[in-house]
Amino acid sequence: MRIRLDLSYDGTHFRGWARQPGLRTVQETLESALARVLSGDPRVVVAGRTDAGVHATGQVAHLDLDPSQEQRLAAARAPRGAASTDTEPFDPTAQLARRINGVLGAYADLTVRATAVAPSGFDARFSAVWRRYVYRVADRTTGYDPLERHRTTSVRSHLDHERMDAAARSLIGLHDFAAYCKPREEATTIRTLLHFGWHRDVDGVLIADVRADAFCHSMVRALVGGCVAVGEGRLDPGDLAAIRDRGGKVPEIHVLAARGLTLAEVGYPADDLLAARAEQTRARRGAD
Repeated sequence: MRIRLDLSYDGTHFRGWARQPGLRTVQETLESALARVLSGDPRVVVAGRTDAGVHATGQVAHLDLDPSQEQRLAAARAPRGAASTDTEPFDPTAQLARRINGVLGAYADLTVRATAVAPSGFDARFSAVWRRYVYRVADRTTGYDPLERHRTTSVRSHLDHERMDAAARSLIGLHDFAAYCKPREEATTIRTLLHFGWHRDVDGVLIADVRADAFCHSMVRALVGGCVAVGEGRLDPGDLAAIRDRGGKVPEIHVLAARGLTLAEVGYPADDLLAARAEQTRARRGAD
């Protein structure tokens, strides 16, 4: 049995998603809670491995249960006082989220929003067709809000969000984004940027909305850093595409802090296309 888990977390006190010896990570925290609920040595596969300090409101993972874990799940009983009717029978898989959150505790910085039996062919990582991130920036126009400091990056200048939006939109399409990525050996930097735009929310905070088939290491934070340079007037809107196509780094572009970045959503195809998408993605990654 494969279970889909939908997750949210505040990344401030996590050293990223992936397990690391001696460090607190999202994966280690989630798997430890799963082990207490289901026993054994559960291992989850995630849609996107977020870096240290990065948050998530729409992270997706999957978990394959062994026979003993399936038995423990099936043996779960409805919580005391919960009503069960013929139209809404008790679903132990759906209730798994509640049990995990009970182990994580009140006011935890990680929560499982939903659990469900995954459709046939579903793979949280390889079936995904796009990921969407949001980045929050407060400038001098907005002012500093200490209550938002863990999820918003502050810059000490007035930013022109219309110039930033024009620069962002110029980057959309299938391109080599090596200039905006931290290189990893034998990893491609060719990506399809599906959407990139800026707006101010009701509080005046600058919001970047970025969607791509996948992202290479530090790509979103570097793209945002480039747009901030445009908003400050240190670069022109057309410079970002020129830098991308030239492939070089420039000192005006900084990789901004992780605190402003949130994985907001992961997109998947229709259920009957999940397996084919996963196979296609594995083949492409293998050829990179």
